Amino acid sequence: MSGPLNGIRILDLSNVVSGPMAVQIMADQGADVIKIEQPGNGDTARAMGGMRNGMGALFAVLNRNKRAISLDMQQDKAREIFLELVKTADVVVQNFRPGAMARMRIDYPDLKAVNENLIYASISGFGQDGPYSNRRVYDPIIQAITGFVDTQSPRNGPAQLVKNILCDKATAQSAAQAMTAALFARERGAGGQALEVAMVDVGLSFLWPDGLWNETFVGEDVRLMPMLGDIYRVTETLDGHITYLTVSDMEWRGMCRAINREELGTDPKFAEITGRLKHIDELIEMLNSEIGQWKTEDICARLDAEDVPFARINATSEVYADPQIVHRGSVAEIDDPDFGRMRMPQPAARFADTPAAIRFRAPTYGEHTDEVLAELGYSDAAIADLRAASTVG
Repeated sequence: MSGPLNGIRILDLSNVVSGPMAVQIMADQGADVIKIEQPGNGDTARAMGGMRNGMGALFAVLNRNKRAISLDMQQDKAREIFLELVKTADVVVQNFRPGAMARMRIDYPDLKAVNENLIYASISGFGQDGPYSNRRVYDPIIQAITGFVDTQSPRNGPAQLVKNILCDKATAQSAAQAMTAALFARERGAGGQALEVAMVDVGLSFLWPDGLWNETFVGEDVRLMPMLGDIYRVTETLDGHITYLTVSDMEWRGMCRAINREELGTDPKFAEITGRLKHIDELIEMLNSEIGQWKTEDICARLDAEDVPFARINATSEVYADPQIVHRGSVAEIDDPDFGRMRMPQPAARFADTPAAIRFRAPTYGEHTDEVLAELGYSDAAIADLRAASTVG
C-alpha cells in the first residue's frame, strides 16, 4: 500500500543532515523524491560513517527512498532542466547559506514564476538575515548558543556538548512537519508558499520547556527549581549500568521498596518531589550506594515489579537486539546487491492504512539521472549530449 504522501514530488537540493533527514521522513511516507547533487563528490554525507563500497552509513540512512541525479547548476542548460523538474514538483528543499539560491537564479521568486503552487522550504543555521546569518554552522554551534551546553554541563564542572547531532535532527523533524503542514494548507486553498526553518529557532524551542523553565516567568518573584535534567543519572551495578527516573511520589516509594529501604519513602527530606530535588546530591549518593550492591538483572527485575521507570544501559552494538526493539521490529535489515546487508531504523510514525516503508536503498551518485531525464522527455541522444557537456553526471 502507498504511504500517506504518495503522489507528492519533492526536489531535494539539501546536504548532510537537516535537509536530507527531513526529506527522508517524507520519502518514507511515500513521497517521490529526486535528490539533486552537483557534479563531483555530491553530498558530503556520502563519505561519513561506516563505509562499504563507497557508501557512507550516514548517507545510506538519510537518503533511502530517494532517486538521485547530478546537475551542474552553474550551467544555463542545467538550470533549464531544473526548472522543468520544478514544474512537476510539489516541494523544493534547500539548506544552502543565505543568498546561494539567488546567485544560482533558483530562489523562491524564480521558482514561483514557473510553479505558483510550489512549497519552497529553506533550512539554515541562523535564518536568512541577522548578524550570524552568513556564518558557517554545525550542530555544536547551535548547542552552544541555545543553551544545550549549559544544561548538559555538570555544576562547577567543565562545559559539555551533547555528543550527537541533536539540533540538526530536531530541525529535520520540524522541517518535515512544516512542509507537510504547508501541503495541507495548499490542499485547503492557501496555494504555494515559502517557509523557513532555522536551527537556532528549533534548538531553542526544543530545549526550552524544561531546559529553560527557570527563564519562563519574568521578574524577581519566581520560585526557581533545579533543572529536571539534574536528576538524570547513570548508576553502576555490580556488573553493568542502569538508569532510572522517579518523578512522582508513587514512583519514589516503589524505588524505596525495590532497594529494601522502604523507610525512605516517608522520610521528610525525600517523601515529596520538592524535597528530593532540594537534596538531590545526597539522594543520588545514597541510591548509587544501594543500587551498586545489586547485579543488573536482579535490580532491574525488582524495579520492574515496583513499576519504577528504569532501563539497563545498552551498548550501541546491543541496541538492535533489545527485546522491545525486536518485538516492534523497529530496526530493519536490508539485503542489497551492491552494498550487502544493512541495518537501519524503520519509519518512526506508523500509519494503519497508508503505511510508511523503506522501499529502496539510498542512491549512488547520479544513479537515476538518465531515468529522470527520460521522464522529462529527453532522448538517449540528448542525454548523451548533456553528459558530454558535463551538464549532468
